[in-house]
Amino acid sequence: MTTTDTLLTVEQAAERLGTGVRFIRRLIQERRIRYVKLGKPVRIPESAIAAYIEERAVPTLGETRSRFGKAA
Repeated sequence: MTTTDTLLTVEQAAERLGTGVRFIRRLIQERRIRYVKLGKPVRIPESAIAAYIEERAVPTLGETRSRFGKAA
């Protein structure tokens, strides 16, 4: 997390991911997403949202095939 990283509320994070608040709370509870506790309130850095999306991006067929090269 950088010092300029915006901290989002659970509601804002849910909106960014296009999900419900319950899903975000489950990610936090299962520690599947990085978060910051400020006393009782919980905030999610924007970089954590971006990292969560990047980790779960499914590669296209072209990307997966290009790693293996051509058969001999």
